[in-house]
Amino acid sequence: MDEFQIETAQNVGINQNVASIGDRMLGYLIDSAIILLYTIAAILLLTTLNLDMGDTWAIYLLVSLPAFLYYVLLETFMNGKTVGKMLMKTRVVKLDGSKPSFSNYFVRWILRIVDVALTSGGVAAFTILLKGNGQRLGDIAAGTTVISEKQLLTIHDTLIKDVPVDYIPTYSQVTVLNDSDMQTVKNLYDDAIRNGHHNIILNLHHRLLKIMAIETNEKPVDFVATVIKDYNYYTQNM
Repeated sequence: MDEFQIETAQNVGINQNVASIGDRMLGYLIDSAIILLYTIAAILLLTTLNLDMGDTWAIYLLVSLPAFLYYVLLETFMNGKTVGKMLMKTRVVKLDGSKPSFSNYFVRWILRIVDVALTSGGVAAFTILLKGNGQRLGDIAAGTTVISEKQLLTIHDTLIKDVPVDYIPTYSQVTVLNDSDMQTVKNLYDDAIRNGHHNIILNLHHRLLKIMAIETNEKPVDFVATVIKDYNYYTQNM
């Protein structure tokens, strides 16, 4: 999974996992199937009502609005997700990791006509591959991208992590923490990095400084990473 780094207003660098084209295509197919099934159901329902032709078209246009506005409505009210995105664990975010506004969702929805509808997704796929940070034309115009929220659990998600033999620790004060404390810190840190929750990084930074009774010039994200490595160093060499 590709990554790109965002720089928040607090100067915290956060790596975001870009949603793969495969996940985005599968999400799109799921959403398209839902829209198609809804449209078919609406047509079948209207045909059973035996309405006048003029009334039928007017009612059809009204009933079809949810399908027409599917993406912009669901992304707005489901925090950047549609049903397809929810199942594929992807989400629309702004490039700084924050939640998009309605205007952001609206712009990317309007440009979906060019990105997806008129070119069968060709322009979207080409732009995503070219940009490298998950942006199609609609995302570029709206200042958004689509990230993956899949949690790829590996051995690195455990507390134990090898450190280089020649590693020199920075903060000896980490020994005031215990394994339970550090596992909590690491879990929160990994989750924040994975999902772009920079406020969690800031809270960890302030909390650790207070507990360890120290000061540092390191960026919050670098400081927390150093504390985790230092703790591993001391516990592995005790």
